[in-house]
Amino acid sequence: MKYVEAVPEDIFRSEEGLGVWEHRGKVVAIGIGHAPTARRWDNNPETCVGAISIYALRQAMVDAGVDPSHVDGLVIDPVTSTGADWPRGKPIPQVMLDRWEASDDPLDGLTKNSICWLLKNMPELTGIKFAMNASNCMSRALVAAAQAVGEGETHTCLVLKAWNNFEGRYYHGGANDDGSLPGSAALAALTNLWGTPACYATAMQFNEYCRKYGKSHAMMAPFMENSRRNGLLFPEGYWAQHRPEELRTEDYLAAPWIAEPANLFDNDLPIMCSGAYLLTTSERAPHLAQPPVYILNHASSRTLARSIMPTLEEVEADTARTGRKIYEGAGITAEQLSFENMYDGFSLFHQFHLEGLGFRGVGFGEALDFYQTDISIQGPNPVSPSGGNIGSGRSRFWMHTDCIQQIQGRAGARQITGIPAEVGVSGGPMPLGGNFTVWGEAPD
Repeated sequence: MKYVEAVPEDIFRSEEGLGVWEHRGKVVAIGIGHAPTARRWDNNPETCVGAISIYALRQAMVDAGVDPSHVDGLVIDPVTSTGADWPRGKPIPQVMLDRWEASDDPLDGLTKNSICWLLKNMPELTGIKFAMNASNCMSRALVAAAQAVGEGETHTCLVLKAWNNFEGRYYHGGANDDGSLPGSAALAALTNLWGTPACYATAMQFNEYCRKYGKSHAMMAPFMENSRRNGLLFPEGYWAQHRPEELRTEDYLAAPWIAEPANLFDNDLPIMCSGAYLLTTSERAPHLAQPPVYILNHASSRTLARSIMPTLEEVEADTARTGRKIYEGAGITAEQLSFENMYDGFSLFHQFHLEGLGFRGVGFGEALDFYQTDISIQGPNPVSPSGGNIGSGRSRFWMHTDCIQQIQGRAGARQITGIPAEVGVSGGPMPLGGNFTVWGEAPD
């Protein structure tokens, strides 16, 4: 088996002027798998992050109609937490040790995933010839897998991202539990050393956005309502499964500040979840169980901020570059996008993505006005039809699932009706430093 410990940076299409992606329309998504969600781990070995990952992977194969022995590739994000760490010194539960085949790392399957652990506990995957880690999020893993399939490293590839969430407060463990932080982490605004929450940088960018363009935080309310409404139509999501509560404007505006002008609802909800996809070649697609969704391009941002956090000007310049790379590589224009499913882990940066795309002609400073129009799945301008993290809990993969389901015509009650679902775009996480995929119902 060829094992790639970390996805090589040169596979990412992070520069302008590369032309149409050489594998455009030759790689397709077929199968989708999701595990049931939970707010936190219940200490049951059958619901640990490794267990729900295996469940999602198996569901993706069933959904695609693929025999596990025919799968020859596995690309995963091994990281399953950003702020919920296993406490130092706390023993591994014996029930975990008794239930699962262990790897050399006792935390595998509990606080992280690994290729080794998954293969030990999925004996049906007998044909794996290519495996790769793509740390950060599903958006990164997807583009890495798409490139691997395009280059012939694998012809039938599973892609996985999962999240754990333990008891205790987010970001109060791990490095933040030490007496000091090393290097630039001691200065960066995205750490907790100086008391700033994770949404701090986005809140500062949004504050400057409102000042520059004469907008207000209250203008986010239609987007927030729309996201939760769409999320409640997403049966795989947390809010639909556990808390079928609408988000009303008055509730949104009354929520406490986390980092003004970012409030409680502007931050996604950490949950236990796992998602998986099955990618294959367009030649193999006709023999499988679901309609193929063609990957038309992938593009990435690798821009670094000049200081400890990006400024609004840097964000706007980079999302515009990303938009150009997305369209150039796919050989399409903004007018050909049916819908957009860009990331929204902090709701206040979704409009940066949308404006960079120029979705429906929206320019910089115009997205909040656009939110006041019909952005629903029934209208001509569907914004975040997945509901995103805001509508379904923190996963970083709802937007990809929705793009695939919308184009396959199996999004259920969430299916776009105001416009044909022919071309969609998804990706993230941050405006600076994301990975993005263009999906189409046809290969060209």
